[in-house]
Amino acid sequence: MDQPTVGILHPGSMGAAVAACAATNATVVLWCENGRSPVSAARAEQAGLTPVPTLRELLDRSDIVIGLCPPAAAEELAREVAGHAFTGTYVEANAISPERAERIADLLRPAATVVDGAVVGSPPVGGKTPTLYLSGPTAATAMVEAVFAGTAVRTKVLGTDVGQASALKVSYTAFQKASRVLAALATGMARQYDVDQELLKVADRRSTSYLAEPEYIPKVAARAWRWGPELEEAADTLAAAGLPPEMLRAAASTLARWHDAKDDEVSVADALERLAQP
Repeated sequence: MDQPTVGILHPGSMGAAVAACAATNATVVLWCENGRSPVSAARAEQAGLTPVPTLRELLDRSDIVIGLCPPAAAEELAREVAGHAFTGTYVEANAISPERAERIADLLRPAATVVDGAVVGSPPVGGKTPTLYLSGPTAATAMVEAVFAGTAVRTKVLGTDVGQASALKVSYTAFQKASRVLAALATGMARQYDVDQELLKVADRRSTSYLAEPEYIPKVAARAWRWGPELEEAADTLAAAGLPPEMLRAAASTLARWHDAKDDEVSVADALERLAQP
């Protein structure tokens, strides 16, 4: 299949940017405009995606469908797709646990071929080059790799088992996102005792420490609505592996204090003040 038709569900900031890269090697990239916001429509138009009025039409026309949505909606989205008996390749690319990835695969099989996917990195715009990790049937992962060949989305196949890509994502999420929450808590504690500037000096001796980057804290607050559910997925994975999940569940609970800061531009002081509110 030299030029497949690709469908994206849905064109959020990551989904639209990934879909725009897929358009390089696809006949067309479709998105379903039914029920989507004007912001989504504008984003899809900017990415050069082709709108269709219904999910049914998108699925009927697509050879490959990429599912990219908030983790909490991943199974509901897959259930909708399964309800239309989609027979192409479904790339489950959400930040979810391996167990949920397998449940989603069970919803869609045997009608569809399921590839487990995980995007690590920022959306592929402005010179950013995230990696789309893949696991699943060899022919299907090769087809997905071909869609992104020569684009800003790098691909790497991890194996043939659904769940491997998701496991890598939540393993990375466990450190990458939780460490930022810990940095915010440490900075907030130090500020209560007027030693936060000295803490920065201590942290600055280790150039890789997020404690040396307090300007990142507002970015964490603005993304808390999305990162919290991702940490819950990582906690589920730890529990399944017989490891204690409490720290990540606690981090997710901490992020919930920033839920109202969704996509806001706040200062470090404002973010820490919100964090201190019960």
